[in-house]
Amino acid sequence: MITQGTYLNVVDNSGAKKAYCIRIIKGYKSRYAFVGDTILVSIQKLRSHRKSFSKVKTGELYQAVIVRTRLKESTYKGDSYKFLENAIVLLNKQNKFIGTRVFGTVPKIFRYTKYMRLISISSGLVS
Repeated sequence: MITQGTYLNVVDNSGAKKAYCIRIIKGYKSRYAFVGDTILVSIQKLRSHRKSFSKVKTGELYQAVIVRTRLKESTYKGDSYKFLENAIVLLNKQNKFIGTRVFGTVPKIFRYTKYMRLISISSGLVS
């Protein structure tokens, strides 16, 4: 469960390390976002070894899709999953992924969303 003001880890190779949630782009006056939702973030910290040729800059605003949350969630099939961190993947203005790789696993629910390419660039799946 992500709300406005949450700090998140960026798990792609765009060059960002930490981001700050500014707004949830789910609906009118939405308070919480979950896995698969889109949010607006500000980049707070860059990865140290990628600062010189990073694709993003500190303080810039980007849209991002949530790939992991610490809150336990259930699927419609009865499966449940929970992660150890809140993590996102950055998107550009055309809703394409900025990075070309995703570190760590993503849930299988992305198989049924418009972000299906996320499965092919990640390192694994969690049911």
